[in-house]
Amino acid sequence: MSPEPKSQEQWSAVDEYVNGLVVRPDAALDQALASTAAAGMPAIAVSAAQGKLLHLYARMIGARRILEVGTLGGYSTIWMARALPADGRIISLEIDPRHAEVARTNLSRAGVDHLAEVRIGPALESLTKMAAEGEGRFDLVFIDADKANIPEYFTLSSKLLRPGGVIIVDNVVRNGGVLDGSGKDPNVAGVRRFNDLLATLPDVSATTVQTVGSKGYDGFTLAIVGG
Repeated sequence: MSPEPKSQEQWSAVDEYVNGLVVRPDAALDQALASTAAAGMPAIAVSAAQGKLLHLYARMIGARRILEVGTLGGYSTIWMARALPADGRIISLEIDPRHAEVARTNLSRAGVDHLAEVRIGPALESLTKMAAEGEGRFDLVFIDADKANIPEYFTLSSKLLRPGGVIIVDNVVRNGGVLDGSGKDPNVAGVRRFNDLLATLPDVSATTVQTVGSKGYDGFTLAIVGG
């Protein structure tokens, strides 16, 4: 029997082992994390393994247009942009102008700025405007912003998605906190509202996968909408 993972130390060690073999060091991505930290931004970007997973999902579905809700320093944006064809496009929504500036620098350094656009403003407003202007037909949406508004982000993003498109929502297990129905934590409450919403949508096929790794215990939801 293999030993059961029992600690954050062990989860991180396994991530490091896997990353060294199949994810591998990358100067542009490492610099993106370093510049994000230097700017005093929180260390909440996806892990290298999770970034590679996003990249692989985009490639698996042949994504040409990707929408990201929550840019931070552009780390995940770089991963997904690298999966796009030469005429592809990723639009990332960021509320903080300072974060957007760091992200744009990181995207340029990684050589994907011609594929990526960072738009500044509250995501709910940006998504509403995009839907009103008919800016849709995205193949993949990655939602990684404040958790209290996840249901609204999902609903608006669905309107911008092509039939059969994919939406990935990050941080939906909250170290097991998703089981807490008290409503005291707005992030958990947002996730639970999102789960309740998913249960009512007949045209959405979804599942949630729990994860452990260098970012701790959490999980993500994968959904196919329509099609």
